[in-house]
Amino acid sequence: MRIATFNINGIKARLPRLLEWLDETRPDVACLQEIKTSDDTFPAKDIEAAGYGAIWHGQKGFNGVAILARGETPVEVRRGLEGEAEDEHSRYLEADVKGVRIASIYLPNGNPQPGPKFDYKLRWMKRLRTRAAEIWAEEVPAVLAGDYNVIPRDVDTYSVKAMADDALMQPESRAAYRRLLGDGWTDAILSRHPAGGVWTFWDYQMNAWPRDAGFRIDHLLLSPAAADRLIDAQVDKEFRGREKASDHAPTWVELSEA
Repeated sequence: MRIATFNINGIKARLPRLLEWLDETRPDVACLQEIKTSDDTFPAKDIEAAGYGAIWHGQKGFNGVAILARGETPVEVRRGLEGEAEDEHSRYLEADVKGVRIASIYLPNGNPQPGPKFDYKLRWMKRLRTRAAEIWAEEVPAVLAGDYNVIPRDVDTYSVKAMADDALMQPESRAAYRRLLGDGWTDAILSRHPAGGVWTFWDYQMNAWPRDAGFRIDHLLLSPAAADRLIDAQVDKEFRGREKASDHAPTWVELSEA
């Protein structure tokens, strides 16, 4: 069972690239972030024609998450995180697919920091941890997949100096991410690439892709029941280099059958 996360950076603008990736790699589940479309303009028919059922939590122009499942429609469990009633950002969607609990996560960027956007990021991470603990208590195989906007370690970026002042690499952001791991969640890519040097994002600016000046911010966290089934975890890096690609590459985990 292959479960992927892909910040698509605008599903309508990148639809040809998304359909191309689905056709070539055939993930069982695909969690999308930054779909940047309202609920009523989500390209459901194109997704269905590709062989995938979908649920989505849209927002016009920015944010937005979706979960696609090959040959079936995900069974929605939750949309949005509790704990901040005034938060209307579409950043969290959770579903059951093929016996696995799956969340598609688009964590706030937090820049500029310090400031209200960074404060919101840290509050959001605290709310995510609360929900993760609830999922943990259910003792189900679970994958929390998405764009976390956190560079966990120095070896997860091409340049510590270049990212030193960025919200993605602040001690508070990293500490919040480590608390999730400390609760018992397994970082799938880290487990397969402990030495680092694996990127999931390359900026459109500063010639970042040709220079391979990237960093790792797209993560798949596994509950113990999912981690026990872990076969592999990798990045579909080649898709970042295609014409009009997203600035993120699809990142995936493969689990054995239950």
